[in-house]
Amino acid sequence: MENREKPIGFFDSGVGGISVLREAVKLMPNENFIYFGDSLNAPYGTKSVTDVQDLAVKNAEMLIGMGVKAIVIACNTATSVSADILRLKYPHIPVIGVEPALKPALLHKENPKVLVMATEVTLREKKFKALLEKYSDLGEVFPLPCPGLMEWVEQGVLEGEAVEEFLENILLPYKNKVDAVVLGCTHYPFLKDVINKIVGENVVIFDGGAGTAKELKRRLAELDMENKGNEKGTVEFLNSKGSDREKALCEKLFYL
Repeated sequence: MENREKPIGFFDSGVGGISVLREAVKLMPNENFIYFGDSLNAPYGTKSVTDVQDLAVKNAEMLIGMGVKAIVIACNTATSVSADILRLKYPHIPVIGVEPALKPALLHKENPKVLVMATEVTLREKKFKALLEKYSDLGEVFPLPCPGLMEWVEQGVLEGEAVEEFLENILLPYKNKVDAVVLGCTHYPFLKDVINKIVGENVVIFDGGAGTAKELKRRLAELDMENKGNEKGTVEFLNSKGSDREKALCEKLFYL
């Protein structure tokens, strides 16, 4: 297999990173992809930094062993604590991370009020603090840790009374009081409609999936690693739980 035809490896703490994978496939339909969801060790957002870093290295090594030409850390938590480590450890391939879409949210109107929903680790780490320091003068930012939210997506529950009640308990204080919401975890875009319903239909929702896909495409072009064939690429789903349920959930989320 030529280097150009090698797959691009994605990994996440579970199935959430499929929201980023979908954007990449949309942008680069002729590329081949391997998606690994580490549902056995989910969630990453409540683990120690060291544990998340160890899991990220393990995931990356597995994908490199499968011959990938690039790695996408399709997890905000893992990006925040392990992107620099993986880039140093694997300098021979591009490593792309995903970050909260804070800049576009702050730029979409003058002096907006922006709610950032993410895991505790993502909001606590220096990457987010650097983003906040760089752009917070453009508007008012409200960081909101959301423990327990990604588990709804892991269970395949994307709508209904139970998940709405869970989100209302988190979001009602911000209903019609913010201009934008940043989804700072790759699981959260699958709950976008419910979130919008609660915070207000006029609130604009942002996530980092499309931006990550664009950066991946840019890096592959820069390194002359794009698959220039005309055939539609393949997508392979792997999960650390290894059950039929996880595979079925991956396919359900991918084809939504």
